[in-house]
Amino acid sequence: MTHPPKSAAPPVVGPGASAAPGIPAQAPRPAPLGSPAPPARRTAFAEGADRLRAAATTEPGRLRIIGAVLALLVVAFGAVTAWQASERAAAADDVLHRSQPLSSGAADIYRSLADANTAASSGFLAGGQEPAAARDRYEKDIRTAAAGLVTAAANAEPGSASEATIAKLNKLLPEYKGLVERARTYNRQGYPVGGAYLRYANEKMQQEMLPAAEDLYTKENARLDADYADATPYPWIAIALGVLALAALGWAQRRSYRRTHRVLNHGLVAASAVTAAALLWLVIGHAVARSELNGSYDHGVRSLTVLHDARIASLKARGNENLSLVARGAETITVGGKTYDAYYHDFDKDMAVLGDGLTRAQKLADDQGGRTPVKAAVGNMAVWKQRHAAARAEDENGNYQQALDKVIGAKGATGECFDSVDSNLARAIDHEQGEFQRAAGDGRDAMAGVPVGAAVLVVLGAAGAVSGIGRRLSEYR
Repeated sequence: MTHPPKSAAPPVVGPGASAAPGIPAQAPRPAPLGSPAPPARRTAFAEGADRLRAAATTEPGRLRIIGAVLALLVVAFGAVTAWQASERAAAADDVLHRSQPLSSGAADIYRSLADANTAASSGFLAGGQEPAAARDRYEKDIRTAAAGLVTAAANAEPGSASEATIAKLNKLLPEYKGLVERARTYNRQGYPVGGAYLRYANEKMQQEMLPAAEDLYTKENARLDADYADATPYPWIAIALGVLALAALGWAQRRSYRRTHRVLNHGLVAASAVTAAALLWLVIGHAVARSELNGSYDHGVRSLTVLHDARIASLKARGNENLSLVARGAETITVGGKTYDAYYHDFDKDMAVLGDGLTRAQKLADDQGGRTPVKAAVGNMAVWKQRHAAARAEDENGNYQQALDKVIGAKGATGECFDSVDSNLARAIDHEQGEFQRAAGDGRDAMAGVPVGAAVLVVLGAAGAVSGIGRRLSEYR
């Protein structure tokens, strides 16, 4: 008879026991009805929220939250300050070095084209032997206009309306030059058809080229106004964040005083001081920049615009005065039932524009350096009108040569008055350009250091806030 060994383990009975050979495994018994279900696994976010809520019920936990909020507010203030100050400083730099020079460059293109047209008609009136001075002036104006178009093309945005206008002027310029050269060639040979070519060249200049140049000038002025609009608004978002950060720091210090009866928390005081310094720097720096930029616009850009318009009017008046003698009455216009020489009629309109522009320029000039050349130009214009009236009387009486001498003669001619008006206006423009550059440069410099300075100060402020809260936390360890 065989017996099992005494050391054998007793059989295991239960749900986890292995079934005996030949006996199927038993399924675990179901939980009794009504017993609670096992709790669902919680998310990491919920657990973190619970820990934060629990921490907020203790003073150390509250201090940690306050320190984090204070540091976040100070850093946000610095970041927004750096962003808004950088944008305004960049716009002020564009005003000084980009949009205003391009606006003046567009005005120079217009002036050069108009002056070239005037020089061409002056040389034509002199007869077959064109004076070297008139020829040189014409060539210089054409080169200046071509160089200005190259600069404008380099700074125009691809696909913009300005780019199309510049392309149009680049196409018209050689066409105009060709017409002028034909007029000169026929004039030297004594053929009357030369006058027709010169009138055709003038028509192309007056009806196509100068309107295109004026359109370019208008677009560049619009770009200048847009840069001013970007540079001058107050940085309200940064200012609001700065005030909010100072209010939060003040509240934290008051809370600390009420709980500890300590008047000052060095870290929070330091954070408040540097935040207030950054806010004052932002407000004062932008106020100075805004004042200087507005001054550069009111006493620089506005004066320059009026002076450029007046100078262009004088050039157009001189061109029409010359062309009235070239055409010899061939071009007429009817106004109010009366017939007038077309060029004399346009001359009168241009002189009215010139007079109005000089009056406005005198009012806008804010110092003696700006008023003196404008006042001199007013006197030159008065003499010009007197001499022109005498020349027109000779022409209308059939005394062509006497009229010609009074317009392009060596002495006492209207050409002397025109040259004096033009040179005085050029002096006034140079003066106002200097005034603009000084004021706009001061405005740009007032904002130049704010982005970096504010960033450094708010880093110190955030560190001070964290240090001040950390000092209070150390009392609970």
